[in-house]
Amino acid sequence: MLIIAGYLILAPSDRDLFVAGHLDLVERARQAPGCLDLAISADPVNDTRVNNYELWENEESLASWRKIANPPHLSIDFHGGDMVKYHIEKTGPVF
Repeated sequence: MLIIAGYLILAPSDRDLFVAGHLDLVERARQAPGCLDLAISADPVNDTRVNNYELWENEESLASWRKIANPPHLSIDFHGGDMVKYHIEKTGPVF
């Protein structure tokens, strides 16, 4: 299992445009084989931050998705951020 998680920093005027511009991608990704969840969302306390979360069954599913993802081509500059891919070997209940 894979988790991709992190954030991007954008100008406040670009944040909601970025999130809206990825709506179609999020909807399609959630239907893709091997995608367990995906979200690109505006941070509720920082008007420059976009949060990204993806959960994939495996590396092959992610690679297949990336071949057909067709992300939007937005003219938005990034001012920072951090995105990390985690390989998960074991999961269990939180409580």
